[in-house]
Amino acid sequence: MPDRTGPVRSENVAPRWISRLRPPERSLSSGIYGLVLASALVAALDATGDKAQPGPDALWVLLTALASGTAHGYAHVIAQRASVDRAATTSRLRLVLAEWPLVAAVLPTVGMLLAAVAGWWAEATAVDAALLFNTVALFGWGTWAARAAGHGWPSSCRAGGLDMLIGLVIIIANALIK
Repeated sequence: MPDRTGPVRSENVAPRWISRLRPPERSLSSGIYGLVLASALVAALDATGDKAQPGPDALWVLLTALASGTAHGYAHVIAQRASVDRAATTSRLRLVLAEWPLVAAVLPTVGMLLAAVAGWWAEATAVDAALLFNTVALFGWGTWAARAAGHGWPSSCRAGGLDMLIGLVIIIANALIK
């Protein structure tokens, strides 16, 4: 009888080096949320018929991400306070600051809008580029998260495709609402 005391490597298990690159689950969810937030905001702020205002739009995307990240982190603080009756500690501040991936995920969108402010391209082009970038990034984050969780490539690509579908829905909604 073979010795099965150690872990058995399966084809569906991610290689060890991918497991070391695994960010905390909360970082992944915050990053994905940030990408969806940036896509929805940039699509909503891109009003047709109005004067293009990529500068204020970039500021609104960034401020909304900061407010959302702070609110989400503070919700964790409240939940911790409700479950454990303790005085405020630095761990609670860390809960709020742990939402940095949400803010970081909107920075490419902000950068593309600021490029429109600089005159490198029109606001409509910046919006289209941001929506496309965020949709591709959703696929990448979803695939990476699934690989880090130990899924094989086919399963990971399906997970990335489902995340990417969110971006495609926003792109379709943006086209229909305009």
